Amino acid sequence: MYFAQEHVREALSRLKPFHPFFGMDFLVGKLGNLPIGSTKAFPYDGKVDEFLRQYYKPDPRSQHFFQPFRTTSKSKQWLSPKYPSSTSQSTRTKSDLSPAFLHEKDIPKWGWKPDYVSVLWRKLERDKKGKVPAYWLAVWLFRSKGWRKETTPKAVVQNLIDEFHLTKLEWKELFDPSTPAGTPGQVFTDEPYSDKDLLKIIGDPPDAVPEQGGILNFLELAGIGPSRELRFSPSERLTIITGDNGLGKTFLLECAWWSLTGQWAARPVLPRLDAAKSEPKITFEISGRGSTSKKTAIAFDWSSQSWPVPRGRPTIPGIVVYARVDGSFAVWDPARHFQSRGPSSEPEVVFLSRDSILDGLPKRSEGLLLDWVKWQNGSDQRTFDTFSRVLGRLSPPDMDPLTPGKPTRLPGDVREIPTIVHEYGIVPFLHESAGIRRIAAVAYLLVWTWNEHNILSIQARKPPERNMVVLIDEMEAHLHPKWQRTILPALLDVIGILSHELQAQVIVSTHSPLVLASVEESFSDETDALFHLEAMPHAEPTLKELPFVRYGKVDAWLTSDLFELKQARSRPSEVAIEQAKSLLEKSEVSPTEIMATTEKLKKALPSDDEFWPRWLFFVRSKGLQP
Repeated sequence: MYFAQEHVREALSRLKPFHPFFGMDFLVGKLGNLPIGSTKAFPYDGKVDEFLRQYYKPDPRSQHFFQPFRTTSKSKQWLSPKYPSSTSQSTRTKSDLSPAFLHEKDIPKWGWKPDYVSVLWRKLERDKKGKVPAYWLAVWLFRSKGWRKETTPKAVVQNLIDEFHLTKLEWKELFDPSTPAGTPGQVFTDEPYSDKDLLKIIGDPPDAVPEQGGILNFLELAGIGPSRELRFSPSERLTIITGDNGLGKTFLLECAWWSLTGQWAARPVLPRLDAAKSEPKITFEISGRGSTSKKTAIAFDWSSQSWPVPRGRPTIPGIVVYARVDGSFAVWDPARHFQSRGPSSEPEVVFLSRDSILDGLPKRSEGLLLDWVKWQNGSDQRTFDTFSRVLGRLSPPDMDPLTPGKPTRLPGDVREIPTIVHEYGIVPFLHESAGIRRIAAVAYLLVWTWNEHNILSIQARKPPERNMVVLIDEMEAHLHPKWQRTILPALLDVIGILSHELQAQVIVSTHSPLVLASVEESFSDETDALFHLEAMPHAEPTLKELPFVRYGKVDAWLTSDLFELKQARSRPSEVAIEQAKSLLEKSEVSPTEIMATTEKLKKALPSDDEFWPRWLFFVRSKGLQP
């Protein structure tokens, strides 16, 4: 059993009025069994340091200590590593608590004066805060300790007395022995206590290093976009976003990219025209897999008409690759993020238009055309082998795997141009179809990003990242239905080709029922999520997470709540059938209506359509001949 998080929070409140001496230096002296009326060799500063590291260091990444006691400002609750040899030492030698000690200057010998309890009692009296709440001090000190199920609050207090050798006089004069009413079930929980949760309450220390390799856990938009308020909690592996045109799928991905990277891929989003009196805000949470972090809220700055760049984020995301619907790409690399602070001034984000994907950007990317040929002709074939495998896995199912051919020259172009081998011949990449060019660009960007990240990581002498976020707008763009039916599972497999240790959070938008049907076998409720942007009459769009239903047939997907077609047919066929159905439900129908509807059906439906038997039976039951 462990103390509940709420109980630890209550301890913070109960200890706040008291001088930190009673929870630190006094207890250190008790642990050291300081003699009364004499001294002994005792490295007090070092012992205080050890004590703080054991009980007052909730963030192992930091060198600072957190104290929940009285302080002049909240920022001073975090104590510097020098505290034991500075403030703590000064308290014991120069403050109104120093008369409690026997100590000679510059000699590491310490003891209690015979009247030390009276000195400490007078300090509590002067502060007028009462006696130290023993139970709540124990909750703070033993917050991570495991307890037996039958443990009572009185047993917790007794543990404090035993642990720190408190005498009867000390207990009587300095401590409040009261304990809260309630059963052990109201005090303890089965969940192990974690200081990570405590940090959400007390905040991060001044020297906290952001956690790295985060993914997007939460996104909330207020006062911007098609909806006044929108909340989005993507899953850790695959998240699919569906919805009609104009409801905000691209907008959502743009905001997700900004939340992860702090830069807009194109024009920054602006507040709604009706948001002048509100506070447009973007709130997001980036954290490692299976963990949570503090949410960051950024309000729109009306004076500069911009969104302030997120600073001091608790978690730095992993690699982020964004394939935009216009054919451009954006890449954020944490290795570039840290290099951007150094003399190299490496840009954090690389933005690549459709042209610069091919031709490159100075000092940022050499481009697909040059890199492809360089990888192919280089002595080290590992990157080219990876690219070839990725390209092959993303290939359309009705063709042989897309295989690089020998580079060639084109008239009027001095460059060597990559080629792809097809059943019908070898095609220069610049002459390929839009679909093949887009998927090859995705393959290239993923391999290039991972390759560059490994190079930058080696330069920084850091291990490569293990998390990647992939954002793709309109997954099905330019792809034949056969290809739509396989591309998303292939994309998920590709991450393992880059590195078996790399994990990806993939967030895609789509209009295609075939893309959804493609993941029926692999979709997991534990790691994946499906969201739908829905427009209701005379209302703003709403984003809802829906259960993933395996419909099987594509026409069943089309008539599902995601695509909302009444019929998986052409628009004229749907109109004709819906009109016929309305007549089937009427008690009285005129022959004129029946025959007019029959003519519409003849124009819209083939002669063997499954609706004809039902309609013809109805027509004949009315004494008419179709």
